[in-house]
Amino acid sequence: MNAPPQILIATYNPGKLREFRSMLAGFPFALRGLNDFPAVTEVEETGSSFEENALLKARGYAKQTGHLTLADDSGLEVAALGGAPGVFSARYAGAEATDSERTLKLLEELSHTGDAERRARFVCVIALANDATPDTQTFKGICEGRIAHSPCGTQGFGYDPVFIPDGYQETFGELPASIKHSLSHRARALAAARAYLLERFHTHA
Repeated sequence: MNAPPQILIATYNPGKLREFRSMLAGFPFALRGLNDFPAVTEVEETGSSFEENALLKARGYAKQTGHLTLADDSGLEVAALGGAPGVFSARYAGAEATDSERTLKLLEELSHTGDAERRARFVCVIALANDATPDTQTFKGICEGRIAHSPCGTQGFGYDPVFIPDGYQETFGELPASIKHSLSHRARALAAARAYLLERFHTHA
């Protein structure tokens, strides 16, 4: 029996890797993370958009490992902050800041805004690249919502404890993973990428 195709999930973030593996449960591919490749050099996110950063990572890690690579860049865009933190979501309070420190900085900047001014959305762009060919694919997912006035819940990671998706009163930090995985920005982008991969490899989940 042939071994399943391998896909590199281009992240060192354990929370993100767990989320990808959970959402791809039953997927007929062997999923590996960057920690499985200790010799790779980290690809810098120097792009000015989510798509540029996702493509930089997908192409860079595919070239280094020789594996089909799935990379994403995602972040939070807050209307009252002109779309910030945007592509700087992971570095919003400094490169070494924790999730809690980034969330605190966000809440401080929104401290004088009312509910109507706290509109926000999560954006995710997933890129697929294979070093054997120049072809790349990108898939985009968006989840609209608003920013809570204080963190609630311990589920997820990043800004999840302060993001309330439209149609709910709870944050992503409070909602069960099954609900988050049905409507999150990453889930929507990944659903499109999954469908593409299943068609490309003529297989079924």
